[in-house]
Amino acid sequence: MYWTLELASYLEDAPWPASKDELIDYAMRTGAPLEVVENLQQLQNDNENYETIEDIWPDYPSKEDFFFNEDEY
Repeated sequence: MYWTLELASYLEDAPWPASKDELIDYAMRTGAPLEVVENLQQLQNDNENYETIEDIWPDYPSKEDFFFNEDEY
């Protein structure tokens, strides 16, 4: 299983919290690439609800990881 920013971006608007099956269904309905669905299918906990993308990909960058000031724009 591998994640990139592009792949993870397909789950930004997912209905959080969500189960593995709900996330797979969402990815398929929204036309996410096959890699997203395959990554979700590889999740270990079938009965667990995931609160955010960070629960799936702990290294997902947050807004604090970027070095620009949003107030300037």
